Amino acid sequence: MREIVLDTETTGLDPADGHRVVEIACIELHNHLPTGKFFHRYVNPERAMTAEAEAVHGLGDDFLRRHQPFAAIAAEFVAFIGDAQLVAHNAGFDLAFVNAELKRLDLPPFSGAVVDTLEIARKRFPGAPASLDALCRRFAIDLSAREKHGAKLDCELLAKVYLELVGGRQSALNLGATATKAATRAASERPARAPRHYEASADELARHAALVAKLKAPIWQN
Repeated sequence: MREIVLDTETTGLDPADGHRVVEIACIELHNHLPTGKFFHRYVNPERAMTAEAEAVHGLGDDFLRRHQPFAAIAAEFVAFIGDAQLVAHNAGFDLAFVNAELKRLDLPPFSGAVVDTLEIARKRFPGAPASLDALCRRFAIDLSAREKHGAKLDCELLAKVYLELVGGRQSALNLGATATKAATRAASERPARAPRHYEASADELARHAALVAKLKAPIWQN
């Protein structure tokens, strides 16, 4: 199963107010495990950054002007997503911005399956904090590099959180596959075991003889 973990950073909170994407990141998962493939771009929003948003992610106008607008990366982004299921934290926020950017280019909105990890966390841990930071702390995921929000780092953290939310499957602990490989190895490839011989003690021999003496017409004497 191919999935894409998605995260965005933006100039504000609502695309309906003219706010735009300034960073977008995607990480590919196969059967919930990262494949190593990712998509990451900073985006020129073609508008001024708000002070409130810059305080969250640290991306300012001077830096973003050096990057391409969304129109220049849209085709590559859409191709990377393909028909995969999306995974996002508070997915409605990210999809609203992505679809607004696609609409500006007369491209169809994303209409595939979406997994919202915020909803999963709220169902699994009702009443508990469900932010990405809170979930990382719950699952002992290292947050030391997260001084500010950043789409690529947040994608990497979310991929780890998602694995924990769906059962904590770790590629390094995939013992089932290892066991299957060992079981299917040809017998000639397996190391030979030295034969084991055990000698009965005198006491064991005496007790065995006493037991046999009590038997009436044992089958081996017929």
